[in-house]
Amino acid sequence: MPRKWLRRAGVALASLLALLVLAAGAGYGASARRLNRTYRAPDEALSIPTDAASLARGRHLATAIGKCVDCHGDNLGGRIVIDDPALGRVVATNLTRGRGGIGSSASALDLERAIRHGIRRDGRSVVFMPSEDWQEMSDADAGALIAYIRQLAPVDNVLPPTTLGPLGRALLVGNVVPLLKAELAAAATHLPAQTPGPTVEYGRYLANIGGCTGCHGPGLSGGPIPGAPPSFKPAANITPGGIGHWTEADFTKALREGVRPGGTAIDPFMPWARTREMTDDEIRATWAYLRTVAPRQFGNR
Repeated sequence: MPRKWLRRAGVALASLLALLVLAAGAGYGASARRLNRTYRAPDEALSIPTDAASLARGRHLATAIGKCVDCHGDNLGGRIVIDDPALGRVVATNLTRGRGGIGSSASALDLERAIRHGIRRDGRSVVFMPSEDWQEMSDADAGALIAYIRQLAPVDNVLPPTTLGPLGRALLVGNVVPLLKAELAAAATHLPAQTPGPTVEYGRYLANIGGCTGCHGPGLSGGPIPGAPPSFKPAANITPGGIGHWTEADFTKALREGVRPGGTAIDPFMPWARTREMTDDEIRATWAYLRTVAPRQFGNR
C-alpha cells in the first residue's frame, strides 16, 4: 500500500511540474511577443533650438520637471536602476556621446519618439521609462529637452541591456504593471506651447509632465505607485481631500524642503530634491491646479 501511494504521489508531482513548465513556457512566449511588438508614432516636425535660453529650459526640464536625472544620473550617462533576478535588470540608457552612449547615433526624432511615445529606435517599446507622463509635453519643451540632451558632455559608460526576469514577465503578461510604455503613449497627441505662469492651466501641464499623475494616480488621490516594489510607501493623496488643510506655504515647503506641516519628513522617493529647483511660479501654478481637482478619498483613483 505505501508503495502504491508513493507511485501516485510521484505521478501527481510529475504532472504538477509538467503543468508548471508548460505555464512558464506559455508565459515566456506571451511576454516575448509583447516585448518584440513594434509600434509607429506620428512623424513630428520638431524644431530643435540652439539658443542659450532654450538649453537652460531643457536642463530645467531634465532636472526639476521631467526628472530624467533621477534614473539616467546627473550627467545623464545612464546607470542600472534595478538589478533583481526575479524582476529583471532595468537600465537607464547613457544619453551622451561617450562610449556606450546613444548621443552620436540617435536622431532628434529617435529621442522624441522615446520621450513622448515610448518607442525605441528599433520600433519596440521602452520598458519602465515613464513616457506616458511626458506624452503631453509641448513641441517647444520637447525641442528644448532634446537640444539639452544633444549637447551633453560625453560620458564613457557601457551598460548591459534591460532584461525582464520571471516575475517581470509575469507582471507583464498579467497586466499587473504597465511596463511597455508604447502601449500607453504610442499614439499620443501633444499640447501646444504652454505659457509659463502661476495659472491653473500651466499647473495642470506641470502636474502631468512632471510625474505627479504618474505616481499619485490620474485622480491624484495616491495609493500604491505603479511599477514600484511592494516595499515602497504608497503615494499620498494630494487632492483637497488629502491636503485640503495645507496652505500654499506648506506646499512650497514640502516641494522645497521635503517636510510636511508639523515637521514630519516626506519619504525621499518623493523627488523633493528635484522639485526644490522649480521656480516660484511653477510651484504656485501646481498649487493652483491642485486646488481645483475633485476631492477624493485616499487611493480612490
